[in-house]
Amino acid sequence: MKIDEQVWAMFQQRLGYTDEEIAQFRADPRNQECLGKAPELMNKTITAEVIHSHGCNSQHKVGDKFVMDGAGNLISKLCPKRMCVHLVQSFSQAAFAANELLYVGVDPNKMLFKRTGCIDVGLQCGGWGRVVVEFKVEDRKK
Repeated sequence: MKIDEQVWAMFQQRLGYTDEEIAQFRADPRNQECLGKAPELMNKTITAEVIHSHGCNSQHKVGDKFVMDGAGNLISKLCPKRMCVHLVQSFSQAAFAANELLYVGVDPNKMLFKRTGCIDVGLQCGGWGRVVVEFKVEDRKK
């Protein structure tokens, strides 16, 4: 897919690339492929929803949702006011996997292992609490 010159210019400005850096970026065919699929990716919403929570110091509750755009950026106004960095880091890998699957044309909701949790092992195993989230990708609501 041919990428319009205006898209390359916008991307160069967005990332703060010099002319030499954007030339290097453009020389990698994977980057062109990714940019060609960006509109589809931007029409997706990635959600990690709390499905289990007990003893969470950050007070995450069942039903809390961490909402991201298709690129995996948290949309803070749609997320809990407080976000535990240990929980967020656990689903960052699932967001990355979803991006990769979308890039190659596979439905990320078909991931077999779409649950993850904070690094705390829970009270029964010597920790404080346990939070588990389930991951899904949906078409963005207009």
